[in-house]
Amino acid sequence: MLAPYASHPDQSRGRLYPEEESTFRSCYQRDRDRIIHASAFRRLKHKTQVFIEHEGDYFRTRLTHSIEVAQVARTIAGALKLNPELTEAVALAHDLGHPPFGHTGEDALSELMAPYGGFDHNAQAIAIVTDLERTYAEWDGLNLTWDCLEGIAKHNGPVTGDIPFALARYNALHDLELHTHASAEAQVAALSDDIAYNNHDLHDGLRAELFSTDELAELPIVHDCFAEVDRRYPGLNYYRRRHEALRRFFGILVEDVINVTRANLAQLDPASVTDVRGAGVMMARFSGGIWGDLKVIREFLFHRMYRAPEVIETRRKVTEIVRELFPLFMQQPDLLPKQWRKDVEEIAGDEIALARIVCDYISGMTDRFAIVEHARLTGSEPEPGLRASGPGHIRYEERLRNG
Repeated sequence: MLAPYASHPDQSRGRLYPEEESTFRSCYQRDRDRIIHASAFRRLKHKTQVFIEHEGDYFRTRLTHSIEVAQVARTIAGALKLNPELTEAVALAHDLGHPPFGHTGEDALSELMAPYGGFDHNAQAIAIVTDLERTYAEWDGLNLTWDCLEGIAKHNGPVTGDIPFALARYNALHDLELHTHASAEAQVAALSDDIAYNNHDLHDGLRAELFSTDELAELPIVHDCFAEVDRRYPGLNYYRRRHEALRRFFGILVEDVINVTRANLAQLDPASVTDVRGAGVMMARFSGGIWGDLKVIREFLFHRMYRAPEVIETRRKVTEIVRELFPLFMQQPDLLPKQWRKDVEEIAGDEIALARIVCDYISGMTDRFAIVEHARLTGSEPEPGLRASGPGHIRYEERLRNG
């Protein structure tokens, strides 16, 4: 049974383009399924989380990260009697707008797009699910429910100030009430993102040997987890020991969000999801103590992982790829794939419109395709450490490029 403040399918605000309802799936289940079947979702398999996609089979990619976020989100939603399908849909879609090379690629595109309205991965996710996925006969995009689109747009809170172009364009057609908070389901998806990446970045940093288990064991929260494992399993194998500790760390974060959010909802006592949106504060939160400890952990990850010399060097290389691809397509749009050239002919009446088409194309690239395409178009060899694998995947994307 769902709580009164949950998002109930029969109370959904519907879709921009009305459809007949399914006889066996709720509107939120259909949203989730459409996201999973979207080509942009599949491309997350070959997009960076922290490490370039082909650097190791065990490191997280945007796809595995999104799946982990969805798993956490469903668990928390179930405990709070929220709608699990809407929570899962928002969680699965939250990173669809990320370009190749993770935040490094986003930084490069943001800089290049500054004269043309900017670039923001959350807004790009909206562009993908409302326009760039073009497979249905009656509309562009996935025609998701208002409730799902709202969650994707503002799961991190109200969108204020300068609204990114891609989001503002859709919002003018279908008001997502950007000034309010999102549903509790979307808020849970946002916190689940924090839980997932804090946990798996510690895993991946250890695997990459950017820091040691002993250094990890000195961090807040994690220290107590190692102590508990050592007390319960003295002499445990090195790999099992750190996995057991991080498993407990993961559980502590999930339990903290459930307890704090449950208490916040009890205090507000919302009668509907509308009351949650109008509360003026996020319902889904960490406790003050856990939040303070996570700041210490994030600072550790920032210096020891995100800004590690080898990661910085890779960031430099891939930034150059994006910086060189963008002006190349701007100057020679005939180099774009056939279906994209059609957009240029029909839509691009000025430099700004062309830049947005080029940005949409580059941001949809996978890591490996961006590397190979850059080498092909510039006549250069990929730098050491950036030699993409997967010839079958490359051949498939080349067929797409050639129409």
